[in-house]
Amino acid sequence: MRNSYYDFNGWGRDSGVVPQKWEPGKPIPFDQEPEKTGAAQQKADGPRRTPDVRKKRIKKPRNQERNGAGGFLFFLALLLSLMGLGVYFQGGVLPQFPPRGGIWDILSGEGDWYRYYEYYEYEEDNWREELKDTTAPRAPTGTGVTLPLDMTEGAALTAQEIYQQVSPAVVGVRVGLENGGALGTGIVMSADGYILTNAHVIAGSRSLQVVLPDNSRKEALLVGYDGASDLAVLKVEAQGLTVACFGSSDQLQVGDPAYAIGNHLGEELWATMTDGIISATERTVAVDGGDMVLLQTTAAINSGSSGGALVDQFGRVVGITNMKMMSDWETIEGLAFAVPSTTAKDVVDQLIAQGHYSGRPMLGITVFNEEGHGDVPAGIYVSSVERKSDAYQKGIREGDVITGANGRRIFSLEDLSEVKSGLQAGQSITLEVWSDGERRTVSVELVEGYVLEN
Repeated sequence: MRNSYYDFNGWGRDSGVVPQKWEPGKPIPFDQEPEKTGAAQQKADGPRRTPDVRKKRIKKPRNQERNGAGGFLFFLALLLSLMGLGVYFQGGVLPQFPPRGGIWDILSGEGDWYRYYEYYEYEEDNWREELKDTTAPRAPTGTGVTLPLDMTEGAALTAQEIYQQVSPAVVGVRVGLENGGALGTGIVMSADGYILTNAHVIAGSRSLQVVLPDNSRKEALLVGYDGASDLAVLKVEAQGLTVACFGSSDQLQVGDPAYAIGNHLGEELWATMTDGIISATERTVAVDGGDMVLLQTTAAINSGSSGGALVDQFGRVVGITNMKMMSDWETIEGLAFAVPSTTAKDVVDQLIAQGHYSGRPMLGITVFNEEGHGDVPAGIYVSSVERKSDAYQKGIREGDVITGANGRRIFSLEDLSEVKSGLQAGQSITLEVWSDGERRTVSVELVEGYVLEN
């Protein structure tokens, strides 16, 4: 969830222009704030990193103006005449309404019958696709630096002590995109300038810059990224930076205190701290056709705080905050997620050593669950196929439905992930595929993820 609301006065474009003046905690200067009038405008201005994985949203019309006394009398008459029909309208006549809408929205002026509600497809940004467009300058690899995990717990710290210890190691990440720029958060993992953040923060970047807590800015090089784990490593030329202490997420239990520190809404709310508990330690979340096993927390995160620190009661970073659940239909509170530090350890060490993570076999397809309708069977629907993948070479295309794998009936992405578990890149998996009414069986070779991302 990087913040991409602003144009940065042209910063990040090929012109190389930088903002003339900026201070943490103050608004970022910009020529003009883009209108936010729907999916098309969002796409033109840069994607908003909000991990709302639904395919549909509901767009409400503006409330209609009403004549004072006449409107009140109309409201009373309508209320009295329809009081007994409220349940019927709520569940029967107006099924198109949102779950919390219905007749009560009409009576309160929030809507004027379902014909005024416009349903539209919301085009979600796919940051994993944008990773392929990343051209930010790269840093040398193979330096021998690794991410250390401190297994000692010691005494629990107060919230104030945790903030004083961790916040100096939280930095801002400025991302120069093809059009405009974006903001995110990073965590200092070495005194000589290695910075850990999310892959979706740097997706599509042309240039990178890190803003340190003392307001100094440094050009950053991209060491490497891994889309499947949503992790990236940057490098700046520096010495003596304050380093965050990383702990083991394996030691966490549900109910443990948790604190999130990041740049909420970008640099306007620099190093904001929120608190909560660990809600789940191994929550599987489907994101863009892949599964991520994440920490779940009630500590609030928002746009701009992606790449920030999830900290335990001992002041150790145990997660890298990367997403939250949102909905236009339902009230959702306290559902935020972070990449576990033990996952980060494995990925980051490989990124610094070789610039990519090679420990994950992939089919090279993006899918979502298909419940089945008409002649289309239940399974997982293929929404896109990587041209570099063996799946593409074997004829799997968008619109196909995978119904089986290695002799097992497949109904969901989780089913396919279980079949893939334990397989290595270079090994094959036999898929049963439904395509335009025909069924066929194909053997597809798994490839290393970085081959598809680069």
